[in-house]
Amino acid sequence: MEKPKKKNRQKVFTLLVDVGRKTGDGLPKGASGAAMVCYASGVDEAEAVRETVAILKQADLAPLEISGYGTLEERLEEGHDIPEEERALMARALEENSVIVAQMTPFFDKKK
Repeated sequence: MEKPKKKNRQKVFTLLVDVGRKTGDGLPKGASGAAMVCYASGVDEAEAVRETVAILKQADLAPLEISGYGTLEERLEEGHDIPEEERALMARALEENSVIVAQMTPFFDKKK
């Protein structure tokens, strides 16, 4: 007799991660850090954050601060316009139970 499939309790959370510099981080020369938009799966936002930090550290990045923007449903309720390509990345993160970096913007200090 087959076991009934467990309902997937995972959700995908949108996270904004600020990273600092670290040797081997792959950030452009002269950058002081970067902001990254990530879609991370987890049963709750805390788990999604823990998984994201672990993955970024494995990639030799130095996460400094993470801001959570909620699930797709929560963002829609808040009136966010979420394009199809963003929704597709969220669906992929859920399907693969993974963390997807959707965008990275390096920071450069302005010279005085």
